[in-house]
Amino acid sequence: MKKIVLAALFAAMLLISATLTAQNSFKGIVKYEVKSTGEVAVNIKPENATMEIKVMGDKLIYQNMLQEGMKITANIDLSQAIAYLAANDIELASYTGDGKLLIEEVQTKESVDSLYIPDTEPEHYYIENIAGETNKIQGFTCKKAVMHRYDDEGTDHPTEIWYCDEIGPEYNFLFSSANIIVKGMPLQFTIAGNDGKAITYTATSIVKGKVKEVDFLLPSGFKKTSQEEFTTIMQEIQDAAKLLE
Repeated sequence: MKKIVLAALFAAMLLISATLTAQNSFKGIVKYEVKSTGEVAVNIKPENATMEIKVMGDKLIYQNMLQEGMKITANIDLSQAIAYLAANDIELASYTGDGKLLIEEVQTKESVDSLYIPDTEPEHYYIENIAGETNKIQGFTCKKAVMHRYDDEGTDHPTEIWYCDEIGPEYNFLFSSANIIVKGMPLQFTIAGNDGKAITYTATSIVKGKVKEVDFLLPSGFKKTSQEEFTTIMQEIQDAAKLLE
């Protein structure tokens, strides 16, 4: 069963991803505009109003997140939070490092396939591909998908997604923290909360070329940490922060 992973509309997006084959040879940069589009306005900081994804075949990178085949790697820097807690004489029970974490995860074909099986249970979701509907975005033909997300009362909150399967890997999990999981590259979609707030991502520029192998290197100095260890560390940091409120 597929539990909803969208904890809050403005949770930091972990741009994890998965791919089954290197289906495309596209190399270039996709740029997005990020806007508040709901009934209730969202204050989006200027630095968050745009985003840029670099693509090289089945490789994708956005800031500190790298997709490479079935492997997903994230650099998470919690050094400021760790230092802040230490300055307040708070130490984490599960972690004693400097807060620079390297998290790796590998997706499976089974987990990807399961996302497309209808699942209408409360707090679950699934992806539906819509046949026969297309749209042109920045000169690329996009296909339509709908992410069906059910709240705790079982009410569906569908998200319309326009994606281009000519760009990127066979399956793209860059926006999986919002359950946006499609083939290739999503070029337009809206993340909506249950409180009237919504944020829309729209591709404003797709430039071929302009990338090279060095662009897909993550910074050094980060220590490998499992996803389970990272989850524990984050929970302890959140608990400690509440004590300081």
